[in-house]
Amino acid sequence: MSHAQALRTAAAPVVEIRELHKSFGTLEVLKGVSFSAREGEVISLIGSSGSGKSTLLRCINMLEVPDAGSVLIDGEEIRLKGKPPHRTIADERQIRHIRSELGMVFQSFNLWTHLSVLDNVMEAPLRVQKRDRREVETEARALLDKVGIGAKAESYPAQLSGGQQQRAAIARALCIRPRVMLFDEPTSALDPELEVEVLRVIKLLADEGRTMLLVTHDMDFARTVSDRVIFLHEGRIEEEGTPDEVFGATRSARLRQFLSAGDHR
Repeated sequence: MSHAQALRTAAAPVVEIRELHKSFGTLEVLKGVSFSAREGEVISLIGSSGSGKSTLLRCINMLEVPDAGSVLIDGEEIRLKGKPPHRTIADERQIRHIRSELGMVFQSFNLWTHLSVLDNVMEAPLRVQKRDRREVETEARALLDKVGIGAKAESYPAQLSGGQQQRAAIARALCIRPRVMLFDEPTSALDPELEVEVLRVIKLLADEGRTMLLVTHDMDFARTVSDRVIFLHEGRIEEEGTPDEVFGATRSARLRQFLSAGDHR
């Protein structure tokens, strides 16, 4: 274990998931998932379609409210009320604060089509965080440079390629200064040549020591970028460990079958 890994292991969790359950009607998607992510740790969530990966990520920032279990961010438990299927967020003020700690990047880019790229990146820091416009614009332009599309700041989303739009979405998520970045299949809508552009940016963020949870179908990328890999199967954690443990010393027959299938989209 490296010195950096040892420090992460000793640190308190930034994200902690305890016995998370989530159903949609009669379909139980998450069946008691528990794990934690520490400062600077990169965790890849892998598994076949329907295994619960995206639902798990959406439950962390309460885009989906879990039926049971707890989500803690920096030790603060997100407060919920009621019983399924009517369980809801108990404190809107708290969830706004929590979401400001979580940068989310989706499969679809979700950019505002009527705003320039720069204005998309600046929107949440200005409207939600009420930060100074001059400071936010300076930071937004620096982030667009960082992800390689600084020259597109004044363009509109429709004028960008898919890869450029996703990089703009990453810059937008970073501009709220999140403690944790959540990536939900960020390259699944992209052609292979555009996928490389986005993966390069995510790798850069990982190398900077950002805490990240990444749902991905790209096993080579998961092996390269992750400190830990979690394999979900039918709503449960079937196997987890370092990339070497998960990909090189697989214990689970289900995971071996998944890896041998080849197409993980």
